[in-house]
Amino acid sequence: MKKQLIFASVLSALATSTAFAADEKALTMDGEFGFIFTSGNTETTSGSAGLSAKQELEEWSNEYKFTALYKKDTVENVVDGETIEEEQTSAQKFFASAQGNYKLENPNHRLFGFASYEDDRFSSYKYQSTIAAGWNQKVWEDETSSFDYSVGPGYSYAKDLNDESVSGLIIRGAVNYKWNISETARFTQTFSTEIGDENTKSRAESALSAQIAGGLSMKLSLKFDHNTDVAVGVEKLDTETAVTLVYSFF
Repeated sequence: MKKQLIFASVLSALATSTAFAADEKALTMDGEFGFIFTSGNTETTSGSAGLSAKQELEEWSNEYKFTALYKKDTVENVVDGETIEEEQTSAQKFFASAQGNYKLENPNHRLFGFASYEDDRFSSYKYQSTIAAGWNQKVWEDETSSFDYSVGPGYSYAKDLNDESVSGLIIRGAVNYKWNISETARFTQTFSTEIGDENTKSRAESALSAQIAGGLSMKLSLKFDHNTDVAVGVEKLDTETAVTLVYSFF
């Protein structure tokens, strides 16, 4: 009989606040963390974690993100006529980014600087890193929704599976959309692309969050990670669907 246990827990620290307050705060931070364990015919252990923060200052608007994904499967292999169960890691990914937006005379018009680093064990690259700078604009923001975009030149550097460097100039574009469906429900959509001669890397996330109590929410998300230049036998598109708990630290 197959048994499945899904356990989700939450990172917690520092102060208070509700998940969907409309008032702008100097600093907000959300953490999410989920685990899935299965046993029986299929044995799997997987975990995901994330941390995001936004900082609003008089002259700066800053954003920080960190995500991690790990998955381990138990598979059966036949060796010398005997069936042997072995544990294999099937996913291991870490991503971190930071963006600083310097506000001009019109605070909705900004100059941005961006940096990111990704280590994905099962992609065509041992790691990928990016720096970029350019124009950022908050098109609108009210109690119901907000939308902003960034666009500018940059530089990417990566190491492929053969330890060869893959680098070059890029154009980076990104958009962020948020819709407060109600006082307790929120939809967010993010998309970014880094266009270069060697590779074009794109990331997207669609997420629906529902507040459970206080700063605790449940989040359903669908993520896409796409590279145009990959090794033979490696998929260009990675997708991730997750249900996690999110806690608003402050």
